[in-house]
Amino acid sequence: MAPLLTLAGTALLVGLAGLLGVTPLRGWLPALRGGLAAMFTVTGVTHFVVLRDDLIAMVPPALPRPDLLVTLTGVLELCGAAGLLYRRTVPWAAGGLTALLLAMLPANVHAALEGLTLGGEPVTPLVPRVLLQVVFGTATTAVLWLSVRERSRRGADPEGGPEPAWPNTGTTTAP
Repeated sequence: MAPLLTLAGTALLVGLAGLLGVTPLRGWLPALRGGLAAMFTVTGVTHFVVLRDDLIAMVPPALPRPDLLVTLTGVLELCGAAGLLYRRTVPWAAGGLTALLLAMLPANVHAALEGLTLGGEPVTPLVPRVLLQVVFGTATTAVLWLSVRERSRRGADPEGGPEPAWPNTGTTTAP
C-alpha cells in the first residue's frame, strides 16, 4: 500500500504545485512523472534495506540467484526513477519500468499464493496485488504515451540540442 500512497500523494503534490503557478509542474505528465519517480525511489531503496530479505523470498524458486535478481531490480527501479526526471530519458525510463513491472509480476504472484510477508505483514492477496501492478503499469504506460505524444507535437531537435526540461517552460535546464 505504501507504493500506491507514495505515487498518489506525490502526484497530487506536484499537480497542486502546478495549479498554484509552478508552470513546469502543470499538467498530468509532470504529476505522473513525479509520483512514479518517488514511488520507484522508495521501492528501489527497499531492495537494499528494510525489506531485502522479504523481497528475496518473493522470487519464485525456479529462478536462480534471488539475491542478485533483487539487487538488479532495485538498481533498475532507481535508474528508472531518475530517468523519469529528465525529459530526454522519460520515454525510455517509462518503457523500461513498464517492462520491469511485467517481469516482476511472477514474484508478486508467488508471494501472494505462498502467503509470504513484507515487513512482518502478510502480502496483499493475489487479486488486489495484481490490480495494484496494473495501476502502476497503467501509470508508466501513460507517461510513456504522454511523453511520446508531447515530443511529436513539439518536434524532436534533429541536431540533438537541448530540449526544455519540463512542459511549457522554454527552459533548457533539468529540474
